[in-house]
Amino acid sequence: MKKLFVTGLLASIAPFLLAQKTDAIINVKEVERIEKVLASDEMRGREIYSQEIDKAADFVAAEFKAAGLKTWDNGTSFRQEFALASIRQVSLSATFDEVAADPQRIVLVTSEPEIKIDQNSGYQTGWIKAGRDLFQDALGFAGASKDMIILVDSSFAKNFSRLSFFKSNRFKTDRNTVFVLGSELPKKYSISAKHEVKEQKLANVVGILPGKTRKDEFVIFSAHYDHLGVGKPVNGDSIFNGANDDAAGTTAVILLAKYFATLKNNERTLVFAAFTAEEVGGLGSQYFSQKFAPEKVVAMFNIEMIGTESKWGKNSAYITGYEKTDMGTILQKNLEGTGFRFHPDPYPAYGLFYRSDNATLAKLGVPAHTISTSKMDTEPNYHKVSDEVKTLDIENMAMIIRSIALSSKTIVTGKETPSRVKEEELR
Repeated sequence: MKKLFVTGLLASIAPFLLAQKTDAIINVKEVERIEKVLASDEMRGREIYSQEIDKAADFVAAEFKAAGLKTWDNGTSFRQEFALASIRQVSLSATFDEVAADPQRIVLVTSEPEIKIDQNSGYQTGWIKAGRDLFQDALGFAGASKDMIILVDSSFAKNFSRLSFFKSNRFKTDRNTVFVLGSELPKKYSISAKHEVKEQKLANVVGILPGKTRKDEFVIFSAHYDHLGVGKPVNGDSIFNGANDDAAGTTAVILLAKYFATLKNNERTLVFAAFTAEEVGGLGSQYFSQKFAPEKVVAMFNIEMIGTESKWGKNSAYITGYEKTDMGTILQKNLEGTGFRFHPDPYPAYGLFYRSDNATLAKLGVPAHTISTSKMDTEPNYHKVSDEVKTLDIENMAMIIRSIALSSKTIVTGKETPSRVKEEELR
């Protein structure tokens, strides 16, 4: 009887001690400290290629080092560096069936200074049909492993020119993608172009907490640390501080790293990643995701804009793609008795599951979800100079980060494994 009593007492004390440890590491003071650095005016909006985003990367790396994380692949730095090709088109001309074609019907995505393509170049053909998501489909084709010509249905004529977004920044690669407005490719065609190409360096910041017994099973906690930089002044303020988007998520990743490094109970390897270049197409997370065999990634917690209350108020957040795996159900079960609630994404029309840094791995079947509180229809400071620390609910933000920590415990310790995104759910 005494043994049973002691066992029961220990079982009741354990959650209390865990909650105390969580509060000691993830608290209002620490959330505010990190936010005030990342979203300060000195960081000047953390725009890619700027000196300030390098400062932000150094800060995140220093926090990872202080937490006791290991570097990625036993490297010498927490920086995961890669190159983007910054491209300016000098000229473009085309003929379709030996008749000059309107260059406005063509968007050529390439890293080559000079290129000529014709019907004998061996390009594969793809289609973006009416009713599809133009930009999501285009993103998939632009990241393909083959040279492709993509026919874009004429119903997208109004937005076709916006595909030039894919030309400005891209990974340096020898693969090319040509978007052509129209439903049929001529039997004989020729497309020629010249570009100015500059290679520029960027870096994600990645830290590792090796697993004890399941080192080859990965659980990822991520956010993006870049933002929009400096723009046109509004009431004398020109700095897009990005306190909520996404210094808030980066703050969460840093504190989760410190929490799990202190807890030391992770059987699976934990990966903590701060991505660059999210604001120009999620390029940092795309590069990062290519480093993993998707079948070895057990779960991904991507954290985006958690600095304001959700539509349900405090102590709540939503999970994009909630219905596509059982990960949300696992998280909520681990939070029983806390009063915190994870909801399914209430904004399905926005297609958020495939619009954030979780998308690359999610498309490969990984239970990779984004956690957010952003009110997509009414968020007042989104992509504005007013997105500053003073607009955040720091106390509620600390509660959300603590809830993410507690909700992930059975996944981190290897007791539960979320279901994969089903093939029929993939786009």
